[in-house]
Amino acid sequence: MKEYGATGPVRASARLFALRRFSLTFRGERYLFTGIIEGVGRLAARESIGGDVRFTFNVGNLPFDNVQMGESIAINGVCLTVIAFDASSFQADASTETLGLTTLGQLGEGAVINLERAMRPTDRLGGHLVSGHVDGLGKVLSIHEDARAQRWRFAAPASLRRYIAKKGSICVDGVSLTVNEVDDEGFEVALIPHTVANTAFSATGVGSAVNLEIDLVARYVERLIGVPTNGQHPQGDTP
Repeated sequence: MKEYGATGPVRASARLFALRRFSLTFRGERYLFTGIIEGVGRLAARESIGGDVRFTFNVGNLPFDNVQMGESIAINGVCLTVIAFDASSFQADASTETLGLTTLGQLGEGAVINLERAMRPTDRLGGHLVSGHVDGLGKVLSIHEDARAQRWRFAAPASLRRYIAKKGSICVDGVSLTVNEVDDEGFEVALIPHTVANTAFSATGVGSAVNLEIDLVARYVERLIGVPTNGQHPQGDTP
């Protein structure tokens, strides 16, 4: 079966070159996560410092042994750097950019949060590769029971919907999820009881804003193949 790129059939040698380029580019990511939540904690405090915010997070049931200064921890899918810690909490700074583009800017003290420490080379990849760089904000549209599971529908910005595929992966508030359906408003996923009980989804309701990160593979494949969208290069402002 032929595959088509921006200018016609993509030859096998070109596909192999693209995959090698993808591999080399992907290794440039300094920290990676899996989207498998390791613990649920809470926002203990937030302090404004020079226009930015310093957060103190209680780690809850997150395994916190051997934590190190400068390591990365994903909070609701947002990669932050540990600048101080004790046995049960850590502090991290968030810039105005991070506060404005993620839900951390509106997070109140006591809020339940998803936590995941950066993966190690020996870790199993139980979810999918996640960078901790949020692409946009979504919103919970509806939640309804489906046997023992729950069906959740999320609104997603038009700029992200073209990267969301049925049975593909997406990261919502740091949780790796499989997309069941996609429409012109957003997407739907199914949450099993374990996921609801062991993540911040247990404290999330209809209307809540969520952090969205599209699949890294989709982002890199689009850039490597360079397929135009509506006559424009995919790096443009095409919705």
